[in-house]
Amino acid sequence: MTPERGGERRPAGSRLDAKLDHLITTLYPDRQSRPGFAKLAAEIRRQTGEPMSSTYLWELATGRKSNLTQGTLSTLAKFFGVPGEYFLDDEVESKVNAQLDLAIALRNQKVRSIALRADGLSDDTLSAVLAMLSEARKIERLEPLDEEAGQAPEGG
Repeated sequence: MTPERGGERRPAGSRLDAKLDHLITTLYPDRQSRPGFAKLAAEIRRQTGEPMSSTYLWELATGRKSNLTQGTLSTLAKFFGVPGEYFLDDEVESKVNAQLDLAIALRNQKVRSIALRADGLSDDTLSAVLAMLSEARKIERLEPLDEEAGQAPEGG
């Protein structure tokens, strides 16, 4: 749960500011080279051709405003490459975030190499490799992934 804001408590995943922050940090993972809100708003205007004020973007991203117009929702969705429902529906957000997590993981050449080498292996062999990777995550003291916690991976 998040701290109270305006007298209501909402899970972090349903808050617009948390969703925007996640999209911004996904698109610009390096904090040092991440653009400020003025540059980000200018980039949104340039790529979408739609108006976007840096102040309004900052207010949305910091939770000072949470009311989105349909136009702003469409503009943000277009810029970040997500469906507009991402900002309105926690289930859609969860599915999109899973895809974003995969894209982030695939930025790493070694992760891509493992995935490519696994293609074509039998289900039994893939299960054995997954078990080894789960144990490696435990050794590295990394959080288990959803698939490791008992959920079947999507599309697999």
